[in-house]
Amino acid sequence: MADTITMTEEIKAETKVEEEIPDRIALTFKDQNILITGGTGFLGKVITEKFLRCLTNTKQIYMLVRPKKGKDPKHRLEEIFNSSLFEQVKQQRGLSELQKAVTVVNGDVSLPGLGISSEDRKMLCEKINIVYHAAATVRFDELLKRAVLLNTRGTKQMLELAKEMKNLKLFAHISTAYCHLEEKILGEKPYPPPADPHKIIKCVEWMDDDVVEAMTDKILGDIPNTYAFTKALSEGLVEESMPHIPSIILRPSIVIPIWKEPIPGWTDNINGPTGLLIGAGKGVIRTMHCNENGYADYVPVDIAVNAILACTWNFVYLKDYEKRVYNLTSSNEFKVSWAEIIARGRKITEKVPLNGVVWYPGGSMKKSRFIHNICVLFFHMIPAYFIDGLIFLAGYKPMI
Repeated sequence: MADTITMTEEIKAETKVEEEIPDRIALTFKDQNILITGGTGFLGKVITEKFLRCLTNTKQIYMLVRPKKGKDPKHRLEEIFNSSLFEQVKQQRGLSELQKAVTVVNGDVSLPGLGISSEDRKMLCEKINIVYHAAATVRFDELLKRAVLLNTRGTKQMLELAKEMKNLKLFAHISTAYCHLEEKILGEKPYPPPADPHKIIKCVEWMDDDVVEAMTDKILGDIPNTYAFTKALSEGLVEESMPHIPSIILRPSIVIPIWKEPIPGWTDNINGPTGLLIGAGKGVIRTMHCNENGYADYVPVDIAVNAILACTWNFVYLKDYEKRVYNLTSSNEFKVSWAEIIARGRKITEKVPLNGVVWYPGGSMKKSRFIHNICVLFFHMIPAYFIDGLIFLAGYKPMI
């Protein structure tokens, strides 16, 4: 009996201590006005949801949103709130309260002046305390001109706006761990950009699209794609700003679907390994030229968002102004090989088959490019032409 009483008292004491410990992350954002660019993207949606669900003491969230496919920014925000991602927070707070907590600012990061009105610019300069610049094109095959205008010039213009903000506490630039591919070990420090970002911006601004395209390979040099190139240029611009504004660089690796909260497995795209698993699960991908023992670096999007908030706390609340670059990565502790990813995916698709399967899930990775090319011919090209032929004969448009 005495032991039971003692245990009960210990539990009560622990609960009391937990109640007395303040939520330091929440205190960091108390009464703060937040500006998010790229809020309609995968990472941006999860950041916004996290603020609305867990950081309710934030004063106001502002989202820079552009019109798209005939839909105005407010309509696009309504579509975001209709997503299953926001079901839990809508039940907690109600849709009307969420709509009041988020203010849409009409703008486009790829346009001169960010495409925002003078009134909105003045309002943002007066109110904003923390900026999360996540707007970017993440396509590896994006045209160089568009990638520069959105990723690099957009960052430059956001930094110029931030310099005008009277109460700015932090400008957080969401970069990528894969923008300095020449580095075998990525340190938490700035690296020299592959070219002068200001000159590259001026170059693509006055050149025609076809001229820029013709020069792309020469401009990129050893960098394999426009995404890595323009993100490295953007980091150079943020580094330039560090003596003038409280800015930091955040480098998440490959961001994958939600791990835990609010919906395990949620995603709104098929980028990265997700697309690979879907392709293999549907039987479309039968061979891959890859070292099966190699691995990439993955971070679940909810963990990436938690890390972003923790970095904000470290800079704003702890006032650690010396640390300006953060690598949000996992492979130092967790290494998942390509072979393991495929094996895990195969087990899942065997239990829960995907819709529209064209072939039993299988295939394998080949270290030899020659063997891989032979498999592409027999397992990708010939079956694709055969299926398209049947579709055409049936009177439909070929699709594979």
